[in-house]
Amino acid sequence: MLDDLWWRDEDAEYIRRRSDRYLGATNIEPEWTLEAAADPRGIVHDPDPKSRTGAVRIIGFSSSAGFVITVIATGGTHAGVTAWKSSGADLRDYEGQG
Repeated sequence: MLDDLWWRDEDAEYIRRRSDRYLGATNIEPEWTLEAAADPRGIVHDPDPKSRTGAVRIIGFSSSAGFVITVIATGGTHAGVTAWKSSGADLRDYEGQG
């Protein structure tokens, strides 16, 4: 899948503190997103059709977290921008594979 995902310190802190911004949100550890990006069953949209900046959308399972994670990363360098516990269309797409 995508083996070169990385996080700037401030962006890593941003996803670790999702619940501070969104009621009921799950905080995400950057290490979980690396597992999701390496998931052989994962989905990569490059570019993400919802992005206006050419970002990449990664949907994959993290065994440490125990759930599917959606990651948004920059195109090219694959620096993580944000991530969340997958739901809705992303989760359906992942679960509907194979």
